[in-house]
Amino acid sequence: MKLSARNIFKGTVVKISRGAVNSEVIIRLENDTELVSIITNESVDSLGLKENTPAYAVIKASNVMVAVD
Repeated sequence: MKLSARNIFKGTVVKISRGAVNSEVIIRLENDTELVSIITNESVDSLGLKENTPAYAVIKASNVMVAVD
C-alpha cells in the first residue's frame, strides 16, 4: 500500500471507547506519545481494531492550529 500522507506513525492500540456512532481510539507510539482519533464504529470493526494490537496513525492535514495563553 502506498499513501500520499507523509506522517505515518506505528504504535499499539491502548484503548477503544465506543459510543453510539463513533469510537475514540488511542494509539501509543514507541516513544510513549499517545495519539487520539475519533473514527466510526464501522471503521473500528472493519479494521479489526482491538486493544493491545499494532496499528498505524496516518496524518494528512493541510493546516495545523497553534495556540498560546
